[in-house]
Amino acid sequence: MPTLIPKPIRVTAVGNKPKLIDEYVGRVNSKTQNISVAHMRSPGGWEEPGQTPEFREITLVLAGILRVEHKGGVMDVHAGQTVVCEPGEWVRYSTPEEEGAEYVAICTPAFSPGTVHRDA
Repeated sequence: MPTLIPKPIRVTAVGNKPKLIDEYVGRVNSKTQNISVAHMRSPGGWEEPGQTPEFREITLVLAGILRVEHKGGVMDVHAGQTVVCEPGEWVRYSTPEEEGAEYVAICTPAFSPGTVHRDA
């Protein structure tokens, strides 16, 4: 039987500026362990610590630019583009442009503070 998830839950974000994270599916809202889906909105100039997560993260940018730093360099992901980061790969996300960015992040297995392994 299909499961309706009537609304997301706002979860706390990490970073130098406030970022909105609305989790639709995941460990917090639906108690789902194998996948998480979150809608994110980050302001211009937002950045978070680097991380080496245990999960695969697929990010679809809806508006603005999401910057992804990785061991091989830097890539800017524009609206309509998607970036896939594999488990064990170091990445650091930021939104350098004034208008910020809006995007959807899908993690498999689900995002967890215990498996994101942020830089100290």
